[in-house]
Amino acid sequence: MPARPIIIDCDPGQDDAIALFLAMASPDELNILGVTAVAGNVPLPLTERNVRMMCELAGREDIPVFAGCAKPMVRDSITAEYIHGETGIDGIDVFEPRTVLQDKHAVDFIVETLLAHDEVTLIPTGPLTNIATAFEKNAEVIQKVKEIVVMGGAMREGGNRTPSAEFNIMADPQAADIVLNCGRPVTLIGLDVTHKVLSTEERVARIGQLGNSVANATVGMLSFFHRYDTEKYSSQGTPLHDPCTIAYLLQPDLFKTKLCNVAVETESELTIGHTAVDFWHVTGRPKNVNWAYDVDADGFYELLTERLSRFPL
Repeated sequence: MPARPIIIDCDPGQDDAIALFLAMASPDELNILGVTAVAGNVPLPLTERNVRMMCELAGREDIPVFAGCAKPMVRDSITAEYIHGETGIDGIDVFEPRTVLQDKHAVDFIVETLLAHDEVTLIPTGPLTNIATAFEKNAEVIQKVKEIVVMGGAMREGGNRTPSAEFNIMADPQAADIVLNCGRPVTLIGLDVTHKVLSTEERVARIGQLGNSVANATVGMLSFFHRYDTEKYSSQGTPLHDPCTIAYLLQPDLFKTKLCNVAVETESELTIGHTAVDFWHVTGRPKNVNWAYDVDADGFYELLTERLSRFPL
């Protein structure tokens, strides 16, 4: 079976970086047509550099990298340096990568790639600005999308940026509203799942024992990432959010999902970015999202560790 063509749209962020590693270690299943950067965890000049760093660390300089939107569609930008550090990927040595940034804007790349290919899967792990802007620029591309697998949102877990909103959705709620209602299959993996995927000391130690440079970088980033979330949640390790999207494509049986209506709050300043998940179908609104609500965390870390072991020493 040929590898599934994908575009990864991200804002690294330590967990985005690890998602990239997981995808890059899986060429038999995933054909990465390109990686697009968006402003999110840190500003765009840092997210696009961080993507290029990860490509270089993984030995995948063949993957084209594009810079996209520097701010949300409507609202002012928000960032998360207090979690990810000033570089976005604190925990490893930052360098200026040899991997070239393509001249083309990420939105143009997304539009042109979707028009040229059938059944491309989009994997946004940051704010949805690039994807929504591409859909707004040329609506014809929407029907070319096979599936969209998003890290974002929350139901029973509330929010991690506000009491009711997860960061990626709150960062650009208008974009999220467009993407979730685009009419194509959307799988949404939010905090209800990712808060169960904890990078405990034992799991991180297993990755560290691999000894290759990508595994070492993963351990370094997780060690920094760990310090904020473990204090915030009083947990045994930081949630590893974004790699869940890649794991879902590689081993969907690790996740439990349910087709639901999910609406995004775009108006209220109190609850802006809230994802209203109609889990029991009480509203009768059309079911537009495949909502992930549970995960086999041990299986996830077995997959991640095995794939990271594929990188050379």
